Amino acid sequence: MIALVDRALALNPSYARGWHISGLLRLWAGQTDPAIEHAERALRLSPRAEADQTSYLIGIASFFSGRFEEAVPRLRVAIEDMPTFLTAYRYLAACYAHMGLLGEARATIERLRAITPEVMVNYPLPFRDPRHRELYFSGLRLAVGEET
Repeated sequence: MIALVDRALALNPSYARGWHISGLLRLWAGQTDPAIEHAERALRLSPRAEADQTSYLIGIASFFSGRFEEAVPRLRVAIEDMPTFLTAYRYLAACYAHMGLLGEARATIERLRAITPEVMVNYPLPFRDPRHRELYFSGLRLAVGEET
């Protein structure tokens, strides 16, 4: 898929949606820095189109890169724009937990529980890097008060 999107972007480098998709695919492949670069390019090309989803993508890529302080504002924007998007709450809580901000992490979990009782996900994540999956789950466990 990455090769196909790269080909589309070579044909039309102004295709904002293509840059967003490229960023998402690279995120799934574990390439966090290229994911951020491609998502930022999508935002530059089309600042209002899918800004919430692109902000979310950049937030997750920053989270997986260990740049939690950069991830928080991106994830908060995603939540503000998509208040029922459960996954953004989970990443924000995990991010706060890894930053040692357990009060904020638990408050985010409470906001999530007001929408759904399911805090931990029970479906396969698309991320190929097992360290990314463990970072996410360990952050969630910290946020809900479990030992990691």
